[in-house]
Parts: sequence; C-alpha cells; structure tokens
Amino acid sequence: MRLSNMADYAVVLMCAAARHCGGVRVSATDLSDETGLNLPTTQKLVSILAKAGLIKSTRGIGGGILLSRPAAAISLADIIEAVEGPIGMTICCDDHRAACALETNCEVKPHWPIVNAKLRETLGAVSLSILANGGEAISATPYKMVKMNENESMSI
Repeated sequence: MRLSNMADYAVVLMCAAARHCGGVRVSATDLSDETGLNLPTTQKLVSILAKAGLIKSTRGIGGGILLSRPAAAISLADIIEAVEGPIGMTICCDDHRAACALETNCEVKPHWPIVNAKLRETLGAVSLSILANGGEAISATPYKMVKMNENESMSI
C-alpha cells in the first residue's frame, strides 16, 4: 500500500502551514517556495484541503492560508482522507461497495474491518503538530494480539 503523491504532498504542505500557524496567514506562493512544490500543485492542494475543512483560504489583500483548527487537532488520517477519500484497505471495508465475487466463501473478510480500523486509528493518533515540529521520529507502538474468536488471534 502506498499513498499517492498528492496525499504525500498534502502532508508536506500542511506541515509547512502548521509552522506558520501563529495566526499569520501565509500565501500559496510562500508555501510553494518553502516546500518545493510547484505553484499549480500547491494551489490544487489548497483547494482540496479547504474543501475538507482543514485550512481556511482567503483571497486578496490580507488573504492567505490558515489552519482551520489547531495543528494538534488535525490528524494524519484527516489529511490523507481529504485527498484520498476514506481509508479502506480492501473493498470489503467500503460502506458503499458492490458485492465481491468471493464474498460468500471469503474467510478473510471478517478480518479486514479490524485491520482497517487499526490502520485508521494509528494514522488518527499522529497529529499535525507532531509531524510539523520535526524532532524525533514517531516511536512504533508494540504489537498486540487481538482475539478474533476462541480458536484464533491476529497480531496487529
């Protein structure tokens, strides 16, 4: 599984915006220069992130870009979902899915929602403030066993 370039760039852009979040608006041009993203990509991401409610964008004199809420209240999952849509490892995790051809005999299907929820939970636990402030890398949490039924367990 790999994020799209746009999702990756959105995280980079949001980190740059977070470093300016002292109430001072920053322009798309400044964010473009700071991140190394080209201006059209930056403008497209600003539009996407504004529609998702993660940033506020105002045109004209005194305009610019601000985070819509504190960086600590914006998660990595929020940013990824703004660009990619809901996080879903497989079609089984999609609420609006078409029936899968393997659905009636699939032994894996019951496990995907659990894996998907843990992935979403992990991405949701990483705040923009952690990402934007550099410093030490995020430490990995130890794996734990999740009881699936009385005869099985799954490490996540």
